[in-house]
Amino acid sequence: MSGLVEEGRAKVNLTLRVVGRRTDGYHDLESVVAFADCADRLTLTPGAELTLKTVGPLATACGELSDNLVLKAARLLGEVVPGLKAGAFLLEKVLPVAAGIGGGSADAAAALRLLARLNNLPLDDERLQEVALEVGADVPVCLVSRACDMTGVGDNLLPLSPPIMPSVLVNPGVPVATRDVFAALGLRHGELRVGVGDVMTEASSWPEEGGSLEEWVEALAAGTNDLEEPAMRIQPVIGEVIAALNATNGAWLARMSGSGATCFAVYENTAEARRAADKIRSEHPAWWVHAGTLS
Repeated sequence: MSGLVEEGRAKVNLTLRVVGRRTDGYHDLESVVAFADCADRLTLTPGAELTLKTVGPLATACGELSDNLVLKAARLLGEVVPGLKAGAFLLEKVLPVAAGIGGGSADAAAALRLLARLNNLPLDDERLQEVALEVGADVPVCLVSRACDMTGVGDNLLPLSPPIMPSVLVNPGVPVATRDVFAALGLRHGELRVGVGDVMTEASSWPEEGGSLEEWVEALAAGTNDLEEPAMRIQPVIGEVIAALNATNGAWLARMSGSGATCFAVYENTAEARRAADKIRSEHPAWWVHAGTLS
């Protein structure tokens, strides 16, 4: 049987509200998530042995393969699905790691989709959902890989229908550990940061299907990323990235994604996004820059 292929698309948090920290230490969030048109590529060749090989321009950044979320997802699924068929994974890594765009989570989600295809499991199989959340908070939304309003600890997903958004993604090449950013936020166990009613009101106010790009940008601009300020304290270069995006012509909204350090800007059209990306590449040749779309 030939290899099966899935893409792990970059996840972008267009907004991110931290509601509070639960007594178990996890954080409750409310985040509008979209997906970019840049992705890692994961191939599964069925076989008796579960293995993983990484290739591509950022393969060396993946660290120890034994800790990779692709293998973790496969092993956890194997624990709950008797006789799970698996095989050899080949990961072509092009997305930055520890970058706030869910690269590892997207790879794990792609692995679960591949295993679901190989084993004739529907994507709404409860075991897939449970394993996705156990692997990481971003894995459930990456599993569906479509725009959603994500609440709770990543377990509640409300599908959204934003228009295609011309965009530029920029990563300055510095990793940011999510746990460090949440630690810098400084919430105690059981501490609320915003009222639950405020978050629910905000979550229900996104434009309906057919809403224009202008309507969506206006709604998103009223939101925030609560992790942006603590992430900047850890890596001040994030502020430089946002300033560089804001300095380009036609940037309607610039913000950090996730826990950083990747930032994004939304533009009126793809031509402006490409020109902005060219400008940033010329001024900051060491930065990772992608011009494309979010949807």
